[in-house]
Parts: sequence; structure tokens; C-alpha cells
Amino acid sequence: MHVQSQPPILYFGTPVALLSTINENGSYNIAPMSSVFWLGWRCMLGLSAFSKTTENILRTKECVLNLPSFNLAPAVNRLAKTTGSNPVPAGKLQKGYRYEPDKFGTAGLTPLAGNTVAAPRILECPVQLEAVLTGIHPLAEDNEAQRGRIITLEMRIQRVYIDENILMPGMPDKVDPDKWRPLIMSFQEFYGLGEKVHTSTLAEIPEVLYKTSDMEQAATLNF
Repeated sequence: MHVQSQPPILYFGTPVALLSTINENGSYNIAPMSSVFWLGWRCMLGLSAFSKTTENILRTKECVLNLPSFNLAPAVNRLAKTTGSNPVPAGKLQKGYRYEPDKFGTAGLTPLAGNTVAAPRILECPVQLEAVLTGIHPLAEDNEAQRGRIITLEMRIQRVYIDENILMPGMPDKVDPDKWRPLIMSFQEFYGLGEKVHTSTLAEIPEVLYKTSDMEQAATLNF
């Protein structure tokens, strides 16, 4: 039987992403988040308008989306209540956040140079997506109490790096979903994917049929 419910958050389960950006002094910032979705080689990021990551992306117009596997949960936890903003914004201070300028050192992660962006990739993450900002979409504009507090950023992916251990043998452009075990956040708790529960009718469609012109544009970039 269903009952009417009012959960304060509606995070029913999405992948965790570690967004790496460049601070104004040239140092690196990492922010864990899970309000993200992809369509083709585009993605939407849902962020606080006051976060250091948002500030960095709006200034530099770029970031790297690093996708951790489930075994990196401890590293994500070490970043969870840290911020690159100093002073710490009031909303984050209330939640117990602290200012941390050395995100890579705190998390125990290793920076790798980006190839099409200045922002660093994260060595330990099996998937690294270099992205540039293409659109800014304010959220909750119809609500005076929330207006200006939440923002969604449209990013275009222009380089994809994938650990060969999660690719299908002999197929460098196809991820093996039986090997890829992303870290999932559901109602603030960490989970991993289990075994495949059923065959998928959609999987009968060749992935190449979803290819967009963004991939062709990315292929022409030369840095």
C-alpha cells in the first residue's frame, strides 16, 4: 500500500561524480556530487550557486567529471564535508563543512594533467570526462525562497578516458557493464551495482546509433 510521503530529498540513486576544477590561484579543487545526468556527449550538473566548484566552472568554463568505482567510497568520504570556499558559506557551515585547500591530499588521490582542459583528471577514477560549459540554467526561478540558490550547468564532453579494465576485450569504445561498478549514492548512502537482473530490449540497439555531432566536434580538437 502506498502512503503519501514528504521526504526532504528525492535522491533515489545516481552515480557519484568528482568534479575537478581550477581555483583562481591555480590550485586544484575537487567536489563530490551526484546530481548529474547525461544525454549523448552532454551532461547537466545540479549545483549550489554559491559553491567553489560553481564559481570555478563559471570563471574557467571547464571541468573534469571523474567517475569513481565503488571501492573509492572512502576517498569520497574524506572530501564529503570539505569546501574550497573560504570563508565557509553559512549553509555549509551549518552542515559541518570545513575549509580545505588541499583536496587531492585530503582524499589521497592523484592529479593527472588534462589534455583539452586545464582542470586535472583523477588517476584513481576509471572514467574521466573533460568538459566545457555550454549553458547556464537557473533552477527554482518560480520560488522566491530558492531563486538564485541552485543552478544547473550544461557541459559538453570533449575527451573521454576509460580504464581498459572496464572495456570489452578488443573494443576500445565500448564499456562492459559487467565490469563497470560505479559508486552510487541513494539518500546520502553509498551503494554499488549488483549483478544484471534481466536482459534489456534497449541493449539490442547498437550504441553507435546514439552517436551525436558532439563526438565529431571533439575529434577535431587539437591541443
